Amino acid sequence: MERPSLEFNLPDTHEEGKLYVVDSLNNLNKLNVCPAESQHSLDEEENTGGPGGSMAGSNTRNQCLFFVTFILTLTVSLALVSFVIFLIFQTRNEVDQISSRLLSEKKNIEELKKLNNIILKHLNQSRIKE
Repeated sequence: MERPSLEFNLPDTHEEGKLYVVDSLNNLNKLNVCPAESQHSLDEEENTGGPGGSMAGSNTRNQCLFFVTFILTLTVSLALVSFVIFLIFQTRNEVDQISSRLLSEKKNIEELKKLNNIILKHLNQSRIKE
């Protein structure tokens, strides 16, 4: 796209006239550079008092969005931490149950060994008598 030259021979005018001519050239440049759809947004920007007017609303909206996102993140993090703590306690309870079962089974095995030894002794003694 070719840009038209914006160099004009400006006549010598007073300071106010120079400002008016520069403002007119800026408006002309906006018309030449910006497409028709974006001209509407430029007009709105001028009506709100420049970019500062719309930026204040956008900044407030961004802060509100950040705050809501931050609160949601904290809530999700708290829920995840609570779930992990719950799993730790559940795992500890399961391990305690399993260890108690193992201890009782160990006692049972020792009793069975003793009974086996007693039976073997009894059988050995009965064979000797025969």
